[in-house]
Amino acid sequence: MRRIHLPIQESELLSLRAFDQVLLSGKLYVGRDQVHSRLFDLLENKQELPLALQGQAIYYMGPSPAPPGFPLGACGPTTSARMDPFAPRLLDEGLRVMVGKGPRSAAVVSSIIQNRALYLQAYGGCGALYASKIQKVETVAFAELGPEALLVMEVENFPVIVAIDSNGTSVFTR
Repeated sequence: MRRIHLPIQESELLSLRAFDQVLLSGKLYVGRDQVHSRLFDLLENKQELPLALQGQAIYYMGPSPAPPGFPLGACGPTTSARMDPFAPRLLDEGLRVMVGKGPRSAAVVSSIIQNRALYLQAYGGCGALYASKIQKVETVAFAELGPEALLVMEVENFPVIVAIDSNGTSVFTR
């Protein structure tokens, strides 16, 4: 089990291989379809982003309301393929780690290789476990989107596996 502090250092990123088990700690951004679409549009219109993407990690999930005493409710991964139209551009802008579930398109895999990035698989059905790994949550941008706003979480020992490494080796192919 590898322990990685976010934002990830390039040497750590390049050392990870498909099937490696990882515990993430540090700053993990959260964004789904709406956030990706808005970030993409900002880039296309040469406008400033609400976060610096360089070296950052983003988790594809939809949070549920926080129960008393917790910063967030269950927060399992969502299907990553919905972000595929936007992912290559965000990777080109410096995003280095994507966390979600399910396979990615050939274009995303190619961009992962080109940009020396990672795709990490979160475990489906483990939303309550993931909620227990969150220390703090803040809204970064697009608050009007409610649960689909751009968030940043402080996580500790957030379990994932490397699904596609920086060489393009994938758990989805044999």
